[in-house]
Amino acid sequence: MRAKWLGCAALLWAAGASAAAVLPEAFVELRAKDARVARIGYELVTGNAAFCDQQTPATGLLLHDLAAYGDGEKLGRLLGMTSPVGIQAVVPGSPADQSGLAADQSIASLAGLDVAGMPTDEKKRWKRLETIRVAMVEQLQTERKLAFQAVGGESLVIEAIPACASRFEVGPLGKRAVADGSRVVIGEDFPGHEWSDELLAGVMAHELAHNVLRHRAWLDAKGRKRKNVRLTEREADRLAPWLLANAGYDPEAAVRFMATWGPDHSGGIFRKRTHDGWDERVEFIAAEVPLVRAQMAATGTADWRSNFRREIKPQG
Repeated sequence: MRAKWLGCAALLWAAGASAAAVLPEAFVELRAKDARVARIGYELVTGNAAFCDQQTPATGLLLHDLAAYGDGEKLGRLLGMTSPVGIQAVVPGSPADQSGLAADQSIASLAGLDVAGMPTDEKKRWKRLETIRVAMVEQLQTERKLAFQAVGGESLVIEAIPACASRFEVGPLGKRAVADGSRVVIGEDFPGHEWSDELLAGVMAHELAHNVLRHRAWLDAKGRKRKNVRLTEREADRLAPWLLANAGYDPEAAVRFMATWGPDHSGGIFRKRTHDGWDERVEFIAAEVPLVRAQMAATGTADWRSNFRREIKPQG
């Protein structure tokens, strides 16, 4: 976890970087990716909440655990953290932002957990943060709000807002982006990190489409034959402009994403016939854009739950 950053950080500190030095460049880069993916993901899931059958409350709060890094104690000193778990990023305009929270605040307690006193598992350094995440989800789903206290600060309650039940994160997937039914994971080296917001939102909307259309459950039931995978990919392509429009993006950004990514990256999947050719995919996506624009002009939203044409029968 965070393997690329771990190695870079070790080299920087071995070269004599002191606790008073600037943050390691690799960490700054990773944090920027985390914050950007969290922000765009938040826009997508909150903007489309009204049309998602499965919802969850969202706060716009992104956490990180010092145990996940190569030398967490040194990083903690650089960040000024006095607790092993703190705020990695806050989505602008979100409930967390409106509550006054900011990056690098150290967490004393959250969702009823004594975060500052929680031990870490040296063999499973991801486990503490996952335990906190689960507790957050449980409290949010029950109470629609989140109890929070920063180290040295007053207790406060973050009022959540509805969102599609899918979370976004940056992970060790290389150049891939994957949806697993409940998450969208964007690889640390995914080329979209270098693109504009609207193009990165295009691929994130495609992956979110897999989750909100429950493609994984459908494939589990029907089998992952090439034609079945191709159908789910085509649906995700076509739904992307609807999701983008509700998140405040130009729906045609989905077309521009595919035209940017396809020529250089779709050769392998096309040869496997699990996806249509990138130029065919552009045509399928482009055909949805006028429909989305008409819905936006008429109602101010792109109601895909009522107006999007499914190609497969939903599972369950």
